[in-house]
Amino acid sequence: MTDRLLLLDTASLYFRAFFGVPDSVKAPDGTPVNAVRGLMDFISRLVGEYDPTHLACCWDDDWRPQWRVDLIPSYKAHRVVAEVPGPRPDVEEVPDPLETQIPIIISVLEAYGIPVVGHPEMEADDVIGTLATDAGMAVDIVTGDRDLFQLVDDDAGVRVLYVARGVSKHERVDNAWVRAKYGVDAHQYADLATLRGDASDGLPGVAGVGDKTAATLLGRFGDVASIVAAAHDPDSDMGPGPRGKIKAAADYLAVAPEVVAVRRDLDLGSPDLTRPRTPVDHAALVALDERWGLGSSAVRLVEALSGSH
Repeated sequence: MTDRLLLLDTASLYFRAFFGVPDSVKAPDGTPVNAVRGLMDFISRLVGEYDPTHLACCWDDDWRPQWRVDLIPSYKAHRVVAEVPGPRPDVEEVPDPLETQIPIIISVLEAYGIPVVGHPEMEADDVIGTLATDAGMAVDIVTGDRDLFQLVDDDAGVRVLYVARGVSKHERVDNAWVRAKYGVDAHQYADLATLRGDASDGLPGVAGVGDKTAATLLGRFGDVASIVAAAHDPDSDMGPGPRGKIKAAADYLAVAPEVVAVRRDLDLGSPDLTRPRTPVDHAALVALDERWGLGSSAVRLVEALSGSH
């Protein structure tokens, strides 16, 4: 069997589960468990379809790293809970019924033995980038986040399973998909995002430059650094319109590429990402099932991981 690593952008999936699975899905004590059971069902579906030999739930140890905020203060600022007196780290605005389910999700993943991998002061994207780069095998990245298109690499066997339209309707993103959609190659996607901006991440982009202009500039000059150089070169053939916009955004373009680029060089130790075929703590799983009413979701995940579905 060919080795294949399935990397899950866990928060992307449990947010999707929370909003996609009815909140009438509750534990015996009335606690909502729609995100828990939805995530379990997503993992069952994906493991069943792709049969990975290796598996990891990548975690946001820091969803809004200070080093990125220092470079671009607006980075994800609209997602921060309203300020309260006193020093504290930024807290992401998460619905209370979801917040209460996150510790349950962690306990469930631990009972099954599904590796959870994070890194201090880093986002799950950076963990995914590092694991995908060092995998030494084919990699499928499951996310609803376009930022991770920059990791697509046909030669290395890295693709994105893009779940924006739902896990059951996910798209398999390779370089041809990125080029057809955005007019650039996957390795240029981070520069495209830098130029056009991304409101969902609080990235302003270059004023007046959208997807098409960004793709055209990248097609002609290759990357952001070369575009900036051309804008400041009076002998380059860049038109006066784009030239003025790029020069006006000089301060932003000096820092944005570092913010947008997914890190690929984290020290994650040597986590064992081998897919568990049976729960590592059966007693804990039984207790979690009884307390939280995991029911058929628990059974499906056991069967999917064992390969007996």
